[in-house]
Amino acid sequence: MPLTELTFTPATTGPVLDAVCGQLLLDPSNAVLLRHHTNAVYRLVSAPIVVKISRPGARDVESTVNLVRWLAAHDVPSVSLVDEIEQPITVAGCEITLWKYLPQIHEISAGDIATPLAALHRTPPPPDLPRLDPMPDVERSLAASRFLSDDEKTILQQRSDELTTAWVNLKFDSGGVLLHTDPQHRNTLWEESGKRAVLCDWESATIGPAEWDLVTIEIHCRRFGHETSQMDEFCRWYGRDVRDWPGYVVVRDIRELKMIASNARKSAPGTPHADEVRRRIALLDDGPERRWYIL
Repeated sequence: MPLTELTFTPATTGPVLDAVCGQLLLDPSNAVLLRHHTNAVYRLVSAPIVVKISRPGARDVESTVNLVRWLAAHDVPSVSLVDEIEQPITVAGCEITLWKYLPQIHEISAGDIATPLAALHRTPPPPDLPRLDPMPDVERSLAASRFLSDDEKTILQQRSDELTTAWVNLKFDSGGVLLHTDPQHRNTLWEESGKRAVLCDWESATIGPAEWDLVTIEIHCRRFGHETSQMDEFCRWYGRDVRDWPGYVVVRDIRELKMIASNARKSAPGTPHADEVRRRIALLDDGPERRWYIL
């Protein structure tokens, strides 16, 4: 039976993992669940492979596969697909991809993200990617949330209405570049040599202004407890400090609203994830320095 947004849980994606491994003659025994939020991500113990199970209704995963191959052809530092397997694979309504596992021996700092991200922004985008349009995504996420109160939805909707107008009137310094849209510490890995950082999690890649990616880095440094020096280091290596750009505050507020709304859609009622979303909403008027906890 196909999974749905409501039934996409560790209890249901485990059997999906077993099924896809059975098709490919892989052993899922003792597989390690790395993440279960936007996707279900499992590391096989029996082989150096990471299995990513996308949520039902996720954007065309085949386009992600094609993009990663495009990136490889243009020498953009990225995680690699398992080449020997035709992908994606569909099981229970979920699109599944398999990736080469990269063991991590030390943490990623924001400065480590600068070089692969700059390479991405210099790369000509493929012709079939959508353009960045964040506000409709916010609206869809708010409508799909299963736990927000009417008052919480009103707060976020009013904020969305104000920021939609501000977004339309923004003047960007950069044109349309190839965006990751969620570059951050957890979406960057070290290659096996430990000498080169590569980007991962390409499901939301789009074409749009580079400022979106740069503000995303800044938010993760500021909101999630990283040292201020990390953002300064990123700016030195990338060659630009987006905090000096006049449109920074608007994009910051839109990006943070989108993070709250998307987590409100993906989080189940009564869970720590839902509690953190509600906490972020309550802190919205307390200023941009209040700490968030990563989901």
